[in-house]
Amino acid sequence: MGSKAKKVILFIVLAFFVYAVFTSPTKAADIVGNLWGVIVDGFNSILTFFNSLLNR
Repeated sequence: MGSKAKKVILFIVLAFFVYAVFTSPTKAADIVGNLWGVIVDGFNSILTFFNSLLNR
């Protein structure tokens, strides 16, 4: 994918994010909070996996 295509996709995603925040800030905050929770849970799961792997 070319550099120009990446910039267009990034602009579209950013525009959608700004639109979502302005139209429904509470819902947008909930979505970001949920995504952050998923990332943290995934990271903790990976750490648990490696800890149990190294402790055997």
